[in-house]
Amino acid sequence: MAKESMKAREVKRQKLVKKYAEKREALKQAGDWEALQKLPKNSSPVRLHNRCKLTGRPKGYMRQFGVSRVMFRELANNGLIPGVRKASW
Repeated sequence: MAKESMKAREVKRQKLVKKYAEKREALKQAGDWEALQKLPKNSSPVRLHNRCKLTGRPKGYMRQFGVSRVMFRELANNGLIPGVRKASW
């Protein structure tokens, strides 16, 4: 499980990205790189990190399912993901 503070930091970054998205795009179109640098660093979408929706684990994230590899395996073993069969694990 991820720390609550780390999850909260990611939520804060997502809000900043959403808030400054239009402004960043307009500055990029205008070529105003100096003004773009003055925006908050966490408003850049590059700084977002994918996390498991269930546990908050940042590593081993499977984008197609939105969960980490560990949770994917548990869900597949319990039969909660349709179309997935156990192979050799």
